[in-house]
Amino acid sequence: MSEVYAVRRGSLRDRCAAAGSAAALVSRPANVRYLAGGAPPGSVLLLGPGEDVLLCPRVPTGEAAHGRPDDALRIVLLPAVDGDPVVAAADLARAAGADSLAVEEHDLTVARHRAMRQAAPGLRMGDIGFTVEQQRIVKDEEEIACLRIAAEITDQALAELLESILVGRTERHLALELERRLVDHGADGPAFATSVATGPNSGQGGHLPSDRRVEEGDFLSVRLGASYHGYRCEIGRTFVIGTAPADWQIELYDLVFAAQRAGREALAPGAAYREVDRAARHPLESAGYGEGLPSRTGHGVGLEIEEDPQLAPTAMGKLDACVPVTVEPGVHLPGRGGVRIDDTLVVRPEADGGPELLTMTTKELLAL
Repeated sequence: MSEVYAVRRGSLRDRCAAAGSAAALVSRPANVRYLAGGAPPGSVLLLGPGEDVLLCPRVPTGEAAHGRPDDALRIVLLPAVDGDPVVAAADLARAAGADSLAVEEHDLTVARHRAMRQAAPGLRMGDIGFTVEQQRIVKDEEEIACLRIAAEITDQALAELLESILVGRTERHLALELERRLVDHGADGPAFATSVATGPNSGQGGHLPSDRRVEEGDFLSVRLGASYHGYRCEIGRTFVIGTAPADWQIELYDLVFAAQRAGREALAPGAAYREVDRAARHPLESAGYGEGLPSRTGHGVGLEIEEDPQLAPTAMGKLDACVPVTVEPGVHLPGRGGVRIDDTLVVRPEADGGPELLTMTTKELLAL
């Protein structure tokens, strides 16, 4: 993997050099991990001049949650506990002879940026922008393999929960149990805060689990994901508690399922982001649910759970092969509940079988 990280760093270095920057400073944790192999808490990565340096407030442990830094990197431990790594990096770049430094302005506070200028007054500061985030959109097969394992762990945790007794248990209890099961099956931890929503809460993507208890006849919607070696996936499913779903529940579920299937089938190299969103959104709008729909029907995943691309009505750009995305339409009816169906997939050309589905838990409307 050392060669992979060197190539990634070389690509960024070339882009910065073309923009007139002699060195680059990467501070956003996911970007540091992508380029360095590991991102111990608080660490930053300095690219050139001369050598690449990972500046860390403490000795890297190599644990899976933060990754193991590339052996080709020089690691500098900061002597002061309260020292700011970005300030130390600016000073190091100046001492190494750099006259300019490209930084991730979107990740730095004004105070940190000012402190860097004070530490290295002769250093000209530029902006990398979202260059590294754009590099991260297309994944290599090693990254996709990590996502695939994260999805397998997530499916296992969800399958075990569905085999247990659910009536009478609180949303909060179920969410905590799911997160424990993710870790039991080998996850670094949850990819994001697990959402369990029952009854009138169901169908809301960002619902925070409450003390509401599961009741017979409820919709139960669950949204969770595992992080494995830093790579994060997402799954969302909706079930009915009891043996006989009501007619309105079957009708709403079938509608959201059709929308989610249309979004999945639209995934292909060259497909416009907004066209994929339109494919998933159109069935719901046609049924009269357009006003309450979320602003997007999917997004990229990887070292962060919400990455580019954004599958939204105004999103610009087209999909490439080997881009992992979610497709996650949903409908929530205030006071009644609703349905969400989320999957993580990898965009593949038709010759390779089309989009690769990573989250395999059934999308049949199960009565639990």
